[in-house]
Amino acid sequence: MGDPGGIGPEIALKAAALTMKELTPILVGNTAVLMEAYEMLEGAGAPLPFSLGGDVEVIETVGGAGGGQGYTKGSPSKQGGQAAYNAIVKATEMALEGDVDAIVTAPISKEALQMAGHLWPGHTELLAHLTKTEEFAMMLVGGGLRVMLVTIHEAIRDVPALVTRQRVLSTLRLAYRACDMLEIKNPRIAVCGLNPHAGEGGLFGQEEIEAIGPAIEAAKAEGIPASGPYPADSLFFRAKNKEFDLVVSMYHDQGLVPLKLLGFETGVNVTVGLPIIRTSPDHGTAYDIAWKAQANPSSMIEAIRLAATLSQ
Repeated sequence: MGDPGGIGPEIALKAAALTMKELTPILVGNTAVLMEAYEMLEGAGAPLPFSLGGDVEVIETVGGAGGGQGYTKGSPSKQGGQAAYNAIVKATEMALEGDVDAIVTAPISKEALQMAGHLWPGHTELLAHLTKTEEFAMMLVGGGLRVMLVTIHEAIRDVPALVTRQRVLSTLRLAYRACDMLEIKNPRIAVCGLNPHAGEGGLFGQEEIEAIGPAIEAAKAEGIPASGPYPADSLFFRAKNKEFDLVVSMYHDQGLVPLKLLGFETGVNVTVGLPIIRTSPDHGTAYDIAWKAQANPSSMIEAIRLAATLSQ
């Protein structure tokens, strides 16, 4: 369901309607919130072709700080954060137990999550905790690009110290695994430098020489088809033109800005390394248009379809 104050309930319902002929969608969240969104869409002249709780099953997740009751539409709240957390935990449990083939998470608010006392920087880290996963990475797919991140939700000032040989190597291993999941034969994995011009031989920084380059060589020794480090300002153009199958980027905005520019409405986030399949739309809660029947479900639909493909 995602954060009830955002567009999560609306896009979950819309996406369920548009994919239910291809698969069996199950909604996980607060029934009252989902029914309110269902009725909002009916009132806006966009009725859904299913009955909620009938044609499409709802797994109720009331609990904690209100479980969704008392949340604030259009802004983060403690109750909204708790409702989102409850839904993530339940869906993860269902996937681990084999009750579902994959989970697709609607957008949450990190602020609301922390207001409810859950100190996770995002879905990715929380899901890794719930599944006891130590090595994991975020991969984004969209706009003709596939991008994996070495660091995820970190302050820019902390990134250089986190770009270590071992962390880059771990991400390259997961990137190779992601290519296998996507059935890419003979994959070509390109690696971004951290600094301008990939450090210019050490002129603009040492990370490429001390961490990124050695990690690439170690990956090659393991049979992983990685190359680089390349200057990020030209690498994404090359990847868009099919020179590479997947790009490993050093930090969040380095990889996500080009991908969202090219595929904002259809981007999909995949967490690689988990023992379950998890995807999500590549956008946020969009509080500014929440509960106005205006949200575009395209990214959610793509996330559901990719989850179904990966589960096969």
